[in-house]
Amino acid sequence: MQKSDIVDKERVVYLPQDEMPTHWYNILPDLPEPLAPPLDPKTLKPISPEPLFRIFAKELVMQEVSAERFIKIPDEVYDAYVYLPRPTPIVRARRLEKYLGTPAQIYYKCEYVNPTGSHKPNSAIAQAYYNKAQGIERVVTETGAGQWGSSLAMASSLFGLKCSVYMVRVSYDQKPGRRTMMQIHGADVVASPSNKTKFGQSLLKSDPNNYGSLGIAISEALEDCLTHENTRYCLGSVLNHVLLHQTIIGLESKKQFESIDVQPDVICGCIGGGSNFAGFAYPFMADKLKKKTNTEFIACEPKAVPSTTRGVYTYDFGDTAELTPLLKMYTLGHNYQAPPIYSGGLRYHGKAPSLCLLINKGYIKSVAYSQTEVFEAACILARTEGMITAPETAHCVRYVIDEALRCKKTGEKKIIAFNNCGHGLLDLQAYDAYLNRKLLDYEPATINVPKLVNQ
Repeated sequence: MQKSDIVDKERVVYLPQDEMPTHWYNILPDLPEPLAPPLDPKTLKPISPEPLFRIFAKELVMQEVSAERFIKIPDEVYDAYVYLPRPTPIVRARRLEKYLGTPAQIYYKCEYVNPTGSHKPNSAIAQAYYNKAQGIERVVTETGAGQWGSSLAMASSLFGLKCSVYMVRVSYDQKPGRRTMMQIHGADVVASPSNKTKFGQSLLKSDPNNYGSLGIAISEALEDCLTHENTRYCLGSVLNHVLLHQTIIGLESKKQFESIDVQPDVICGCIGGGSNFAGFAYPFMADKLKKKTNTEFIACEPKAVPSTTRGVYTYDFGDTAELTPLLKMYTLGHNYQAPPIYSGGLRYHGKAPSLCLLINKGYIKSVAYSQTEVFEAACILARTEGMITAPETAHCVRYVIDEALRCKKTGEKKIIAFNNCGHGLLDLQAYDAYLNRKLLDYEPATINVPKLVNQ
């Protein structure tokens, strides 16, 4: 047998390191209409960037409102990306295709190969760098499943910053492995709600068993930031500068698909706040916004936290204690108490404003799934491709399998691509619950979103 007979050039698609993108892509100039501005909750007037300098590193605030289409990746960040290492490969899921008997082709971007097991270092490294460059000594954040917290802890250690993480209590208990990862990198990790903040204390006083939410953890992290000098807050999703940093994923992917002369018909990913989906999808979305492609974009969320499928498109707070500016987004209400599903990264009550605008205008379709059906899909992926994915990623795996089976019925030869944004090797307790039929499916009976702004 000749070597060429056993090597499949489209099984794994690499990108040479010297072809890694040198700029991030900013979608704001290309949106179909300008984003609704963040509002000061006291005056209900658009808020200027300056008050945010006390919360975020100044350069991150400027990226948040930038009209530049491409923003250069600083040399120090680029060098750190190379050592992750980036670029990450794209894999064609041939065994999954064969198992499903589908004419569709399935590809996935391998963001789980990053040291902390997810896409999150792409922004964590950038945020740590900008804080260090400004002379900040300590950063503080929240985390759900722990992917973001462990990534910021790692990035902080790389740049010599102190790091504190408020981890949603249910994930703190469910995922001790990620808590340990953060501590290995030198971070201080506490379960949220906690007794370290006045807001956390008030919640525990009324309910000592409060299992927390991302909204609560954000409130605690912000209070911590505002009560300690030379500390700044870092966010793992939702805001534009975070989505911007993640576009390294999609920019690499475009080059990789071009190298094998492939144009995806479907781009999909899971959504919690929106960073991994946007990072993968936005460089492709740029072509759709310019009417250069008919690619479909699918965002997948849990039925337990159905922000875009059942939520309201309106202004809301980003946190439970009402410390943030008001953002226009799909939301379940900032007081929504998400059920304790294992997809900790998808429990956020809202979504990124730019993502929400694109969903509202019909450029992106969103779908929702229950816990049991996404873990079923994740097991199929593991038993065919060998890859155990994170519970969050399993949501888009469910969509991919369903779409591939639909193609089997219709005979369509679609090319389906998804962002495999995290591995599930520290989520085996969730898989154990699925295998032993202990998973519960949650879905809110009613959703009540307070009207905060007349629109």
